Amino acid sequence: MTTLRGGVAAITGAGSGIGRALAVRMAHAGAAVALADVNAEGLAATARLAAAHGVHVTEHATDVSDRAQVERFARDAESAHGRVTVLVNNAGVGVHGTFAELRIEDFEWLLGINYWGVLYGMKAFLPVLLRQPEAHVVNISSIFGIVAPPGQSAYASSKFAVRGLTEAVRHEYAGTGLRLSSVHPGGIATNIVAAARYQDSVPAATRAVYGRRFAAAARTSPDQAAERIVRGVRRNEPRILVGNDARALDLLQRLLPGTYWARVKTYYERLFNTSPDGASGGGAR
Repeated sequence: MTTLRGGVAAITGAGSGIGRALAVRMAHAGAAVALADVNAEGLAATARLAAAHGVHVTEHATDVSDRAQVERFARDAESAHGRVTVLVNNAGVGVHGTFAELRIEDFEWLLGINYWGVLYGMKAFLPVLLRQPEAHVVNISSIFGIVAPPGQSAYASSKFAVRGLTEAVRHEYAGTGLRLSSVHPGGIATNIVAAARYQDSVPAATRAVYGRRFAAAARTSPDQAAERIVRGVRRNEPRILVGNDARALDLLQRLLPGTYWARVKTYYERLFNTSPDGASGGGAR
């Protein structure tokens, strides 16, 4: 899509972080926006920022892990705006812990949002998007959908799945007016680490340390991430890497697919304890 002006973007996870920044940037580009989030207060704040650009803005309280709510979002967005030309599946959460520490329920909760939320969104909006001569699906994966650190078995599983789903469906619709992009941010200065679930064994003081270390390492702002994503959408890029750290890790994984982790292990462990017998963490968004 070479232009967003006059289009309609439906964005999940729009109450904060990358979702909020994308809503504002797309509104600035002239696109109306249908905004979804479970956080009503954050959603309202984003709506006010987007509306300042003079476009039609609607708010939709939506839990993306609930299929019926996502389907309602798709119906309501089309009803309110007449059409949808861009879908951004952005809503996401984190869980901290080694594979041994995490419970099945932790995986189910995270996958319900990070993967099923994306799948529900694509299924619900696909007929709406296909009614347009040109449309774009933007699925926010992560650099942890390309590399998989220890302590990130749940998160990486979800983000690899989002990447695989996006690529497969992209190939199915090759040559049509529907384009799909998977987005792979590195460290983005959002609240995903602070808002993540932790195991009870991780003390509050340790969680605070994780948050501070991640904040120091996350060099890309949500606004910078949104600018890069919008540029990638306009260029119809199939894979959008966000941040120098994401580009470096992507290159390293391509060069050393079986041993890349040995090259970055020390740096990562300075951010988070990833030993199998200790509290662990991480996060990129």
